[in-house]
Amino acid sequence: MKRQDDKQVLRWIGGILALILFLGWFLFWPLNSYVEAPGNAINLRAFVQVKGHPDPGKGSFMITSVALQRAHPATYLVAKAVPYLSIEKADDVTGGQSGATFDRVQHFYMQSSINEAIANAYKAAHQQVSRRYLGIYVLQVEPNSKFRKAIKVGDTITKVDGRHFNTAQGFQKYIGKQKVGSPLTVTYERDGRQHQTTHRLVKLTSTRAGIGILLTNNMKVKTKIPVRVNPGELGGPSGGLMFTLQIYEQISGHDLQRGRKIAGTGTIAPDGSVGEIGGIDKKVIAAHRAGATIFLAPYIKPTKLVLKYEEGHQTNYQLAKKTAKRYAPGMKVVPITSFKQAVHYLKQ
Repeated sequence: MKRQDDKQVLRWIGGILALILFLGWFLFWPLNSYVEAPGNAINLRAFVQVKGHPDPGKGSFMITSVALQRAHPATYLVAKAVPYLSIEKADDVTGGQSGATFDRVQHFYMQSSINEAIANAYKAAHQQVSRRYLGIYVLQVEPNSKFRKAIKVGDTITKVDGRHFNTAQGFQKYIGKQKVGSPLTVTYERDGRQHQTTHRLVKLTSTRAGIGILLTNNMKVKTKIPVRVNPGELGGPSGGLMFTLQIYEQISGHDLQRGRKIAGTGTIAPDGSVGEIGGIDKKVIAAHRAGATIFLAPYIKPTKLVLKYEEGHQTNYQLAKKTAKRYAPGMKVVPITSFKQAVHYLKQ
C-alpha cells in the first residue's frame, strides 16, 4: 500500500514538473520572430529645446512608435488572434544583423532624421542654418562585397579614389562609371580615425558596378540659435515630419497646434518631402489611445505598380485611414506629401 502511495506521489510530482516545464516553454521560449504592436504616442515638447524659444502651443505634436518584442509561443498565439498585431520574421526586422548592430543603425537613422528636421524647420522659419556633408554612412555590407572584411556597419565613407562628394548620389554616380572588377580605394572613418582600403568592385546589376553596401547620408547641421533634440530610446527615421513640425513651431513662434493633439509619422527629406514608413496601422492606434484627434500620414499616389510592392498592397495613407475607421473613431487622417503642406493644413 505504501509503495502504491509512493508511486502516486511520484506521478503527481512528475505531472507538476511537466506542467511547469510546458508553461515555461509556452511563456518564455524565444521564437525566431517578433510581434509588432501599437507602441506609444509621446508629446515632442519634452524632446526639443530651442534656446530662447519655448513651445508657444497649448496642444501637442506627438511622435508615434511601434512596440517590437521577441515572440514566444504564448504571444505568438495572441498575435494570431488579434487583427492589429502582426508577426514578422527576425531577419525581416533586423536584416540579419545582431541586436547591437541593429540598434546602432536605428540610432543613426534617428540622428539623421533629426538633422534633416532641424535643417528644414530653420530654413522654413528663415533662421540661419548650414549643412556639412560628411559622407555616406554604411548601414549594411553585402555578403558578395570584396570590402566586407574591411568596412563595417557604422563606418562613414568620406572619399573614393581620393574624391569627396557632397551627396550619396555623387559617390554612386562616380562608382557606377567604373567597371566590374576594377580596383577602388575607399577612405573611411571609424571611431574618429581615418582608414583606407582598396578592393575590386562587384556586379550590382547587369550594367552597374558597386562596393556592395546599403547606405544613407551622414551630415551635420549648424544653427545660429542653439537647438537640442534628445530622442531617448526612440530609433529609426519615421519621426522626421513630426520633429520638423515641433522644431518649426518653437523657432518660428507660430502656434500650429492651437490646442489640438496632433500625431503623425513619416520620414523627412532634404527638400521637405515626406516619405512612407512601416507599421502605420499600429501608430494610428497608439495615437488614438493617447487622445490624438488628427493623424498626419505620408501620401503617395496609389498606382498599380506602387500597390504591388506596398505592405498589404495598401499605401500608408490607405492603411491609416482604414485602421482609423475601425479602431480610432473620430480621428481625422490627413494625407501629407511635404512639410510645407503639413504647415499649410495646420494653419488652415
